[in-house]
Amino acid sequence: MRCLLTAGFLAVVLPAQVPYTRIVNANKEPQNWLTYSRTYDGQRYSPLAQITPANVARLKPLWTYQIEQMDHFETTPIAVDGILYLTEPPDAVSAVDARSGRRLWRYVRPVPADIQVCCGRVNRGVAILDNTVYAGTLDAHLIALNARNGALEWDATVADYKSGHSLTGAPLAIDGKIVVGIAGGEYGIRGFIDAYDAKSGKQLWRFWTVPGSGQPGNQTWTADSWMRGGAPAWVTGAYDPDLNVLYWGTGNPGPDWNPDGRQGDNLYSCSLVALDANTGHLKWHFQFTPHDSHDYDSTNVPMLVDGVVRGQPRKLLALANRNAFYYVLDRTTGEFLSAKPYAKFTWTKGIDDSGRPQVDASMEPSENGTLVWPSLYGATNWFSPSYSPATKLVYISVREQGSYFYKTEAEYQKGAMFTGGGERAVGGAKASGAVRALDALTGNMQWEFKLQSPPWSGLLSTTGGLVFGGSMEGNFYALDALTGKPLWDYQTGAEMYSNVMSFAVDGQQRIAVTSGHALFVFGLQ
Repeated sequence: MRCLLTAGFLAVVLPAQVPYTRIVNANKEPQNWLTYSRTYDGQRYSPLAQITPANVARLKPLWTYQIEQMDHFETTPIAVDGILYLTEPPDAVSAVDARSGRRLWRYVRPVPADIQVCCGRVNRGVAILDNTVYAGTLDAHLIALNARNGALEWDATVADYKSGHSLTGAPLAIDGKIVVGIAGGEYGIRGFIDAYDAKSGKQLWRFWTVPGSGQPGNQTWTADSWMRGGAPAWVTGAYDPDLNVLYWGTGNPGPDWNPDGRQGDNLYSCSLVALDANTGHLKWHFQFTPHDSHDYDSTNVPMLVDGVVRGQPRKLLALANRNAFYYVLDRTTGEFLSAKPYAKFTWTKGIDDSGRPQVDASMEPSENGTLVWPSLYGATNWFSPSYSPATKLVYISVREQGSYFYKTEAEYQKGAMFTGGGERAVGGAKASGAVRALDALTGNMQWEFKLQSPPWSGLLSTTGGLVFGGSMEGNFYALDALTGKPLWDYQTGAEMYSNVMSFAVDGQQRIAVTSGHALFVFGLQ
């Protein structure tokens, strides 16, 4: 392991100091981006308003930061007082001057030659707490780095990477704890969500997303199928400091496409779990896709919003699910309130009044292949939606694509893929994308901006009245948040696989996104 330190760094940069209270009160410092979604509520909304529909046409790239590897660059930088902290694939963490893009330090962790990852050597970001930066690694370690110089403070082994475990999501830093969810659902792992002491790296609790023998929910698995049940938790969740509850999505059961050996609902796969942040104990859960056979992970970022439902003010959780439905739940109790489709679907006949899908048996994977919407990659995926408190709209990057789902035999072998099938996506003119704006409480679509192909880039909404997103054709664009009218476009020259974020330096708003193998930072000129 090695840390590269740019000469002169210590003389010009003060160490970051980000106590928990700063993250809780992140809206008081809109110039910074202190956690994965900027705020704990998962809204990915910036209060910065310098860039508006009236002047966005003047937006120009100010600098770019190139990475050394050719893997997908999926990070969301953390912005703290003029410094950006980010991950570089496969396993590096860097600090960058937010004014110039100059690298300040870089920590590089070697990747084991026998690493097992299903879906690319990626990492989506860091967390920061006090003066320490935290990152997960592909070989399933959680590391803590000094924010001033990148020096390793501690290294905790989370799981055995040789079994297919990995960490690809950004950790979530809360009061004295660093929370991570495991990846590796295609390898027959048993999923979990962990909390570690921020100072020492000691594990404080673990919530198994597949309940063990004798635990509530274990009866939803046939025999010992729970031991290889999947349900990974590979995308960063949300947190309500007032309730002290973590909200985290879980992924597919294993094996993915052959459910014969795991009869039952397969809790807590394809679910949202609400956990007591002190203990990790389950407060409630909601399962979006019971007994999933299409790999419809429910690891989408939840958005915590407040609103009036049926005449009563409620604390709500909104989630655009991979299965093509938009859900609204009560985040205090887990009560199902509504579900509405936001993209084409054929896997179910609809959602009943309890929130349970009425699955169409003819849409199950088959030996010859069954054409189903949405595709394996879902109507949306890990990339973030955005909620604007100003417009009361949720903005979603939507994938309109079907797949032929195939079913084969599944035999578990440690460290080998355990999927029981595969898929072949429908491409060409039959696949497309869109940004859709939904009423946050009802799910009714308010406008649509069509994209040429299914996207892999998340969205940002701002007080300035804009929505930013990116396309697989390399177009970085700005839309009017109220109407969806396109206002600005910049061709980056490469596919876009990340979320958009915003920060400010010296009173000037910046917009940042990765494209290809570079981080682009834009500002008004």
